[in-house]
Amino acid sequence: MNVGRGRSAAAAWVERYARPDAGFRGAYFSGSTVGLPDGAELAPSSDVDVVVVTAADAPPAKPGKLRHRGVLLEVSYLPWSLLATADGVLGSYHLAGSFRTDSVIDDPTGHLRALHADIAARFAALPWVRRRCEDARRRIETGLAALDPAAPFHQQVTSWLFPTGVTTHVLLAAALRNPTVRLRYPAARVALADHGLPGRYPDLLDLLGCRQLTADRVRHHLAALAETFDATAAAARTPFFFSSDITAAARPIAIDGSRDLIDRGDHREAVFWIIATFARCHTILAADAPGLHRALSPAFRAAVADLGITSTADLLAGAQRTLHFLPRLWGTAEDVMAANPGIHG
Repeated sequence: MNVGRGRSAAAAWVERYARPDAGFRGAYFSGSTVGLPDGAELAPSSDVDVVVVTAADAPPAKPGKLRHRGVLLEVSYLPWSLLATADGVLGSYHLAGSFRTDSVIDDPTGHLRALHADIAARFAALPWVRRRCEDARRRIETGLAALDPAAPFHQQVTSWLFPTGVTTHVLLAAALRNPTVRLRYPAARVALADHGLPGRYPDLLDLLGCRQLTADRVRHHLAALAETFDATAAAARTPFFFSSDITAAARPIAIDGSRDLIDRGDHREAVFWIIATFARCHTILAADAPGLHRALSPAFRAAVADLGITSTADLLAGAQRTLHFLPRLWGTAEDVMAANPGIHG
């Protein structure tokens, strides 16, 4: 399947299910397909991200992953207020990239295309690039500060893991690259290599704790995750914002996509999403199947133990290592910006 077919299916879904709502203000593409030509291949382990803009101050829960016309979509809602000004979007590292190119699906007010025209003209200006890098750095700081030692262990892992992973987003923002979610580590490695800084990449793996892991060990953890994933998908009842990521429809991304990374030699890069999915599974199981949660916890604990994490103290220490690393990370981001010919004054 190619990206063009995926986009057509997404546009059809928006027309049928989103546009009739009274609060509908538009829709646009986000994520990994932005900027790709229609003829590019859409891998089975990829989805098409769609953002529906709504007038509601409190958008409805995101539909998440769903299939439409044979295409796996990832649909989320965004309040109109977050897109009110071009400057506000330009300074947001997770919003600006969608408007660098014409990603608009439907625009009944004309505002989204006006945003695109303004943002595309200023996206690569150094002050705005730096502001987006600062936005990502703040996300690390606030995320790690929110780690609650009293929370269940799987939630603590999530609270440590995602802000730690945003270290890649600081560098991707500096490189004018898409701050992808699941593939953030291989994307950051490529960005650093492209800017003559491949030696800086292992630092990111060290923060995650996976630099020394072997492919066999990661494959072992993926097999355990697959068992946990399938049990969770069957037991899930309580809605969480990530619920659609733990379903049979999402299995090609969470499990098969991770296996693809391992098979191509990116086993260390697969660790981030394996651990993220493990922790999310246990959040669901703790709510909906406590017995399974207890029975399957040893496999999750073994996976994070291979990252050097066996306790809350380890997570807090890891958070401090990341915070202490931020000045070096910022120096690398500045070096990437200086080496990027696409950035202008």
